[in-house]
Amino acid sequence: MTLRTRISESLKQAMRDKAADRLSTLRLINAAIKDKDIAVRATGNDDGVADEEVLAILGKMAKQRQESARAYEEGGRLDLAERENAEIEVIEEFLPRQLTEAEVAAAVDEAIASQNASSIRDMGKVIGVLKGKYTGQMDFGKVGPMVKEKLS
Repeated sequence: MTLRTRISESLKQAMRDKAADRLSTLRLINAAIKDKDIAVRATGNDDGVADEEVLAILGKMAKQRQESARAYEEGGRLDLAERENAEIEVIEEFLPRQLTEAEVAAAVDEAIASQNASSIRDMGKVIGVLKGKYTGQMDFGKVGPMVKEKLS
């Protein structure tokens, strides 16, 4: 079952269960995927986005909500932060398990070895390998500096 199908099935179930908050978040996810489909259609791809791209969309949505929740908590708006955290929970249902620090470090080492990377010039190749293999499983904002440090 594709990721898109799982999201659609969850949306239908949320409608049946009359789970308003969950339904709202699932509709936001669907809208983001459809927006990306439309953007990709302009390039001649009528099939829509693949699961890897859907994972990237979900990862981006979760990260946005984490930043918003943090800002709301700092601003004393715990009610809004709580709502953002609830949306994160729904989004994360469709994301693969996040790798631990040790697993990320091992994956970075493996990618560096597989590309025979030796200098900072090879950083793009290493990140490309990691994104291809671990999309949605690691925070690439944290992985970039780690790769840079190991290649320096």
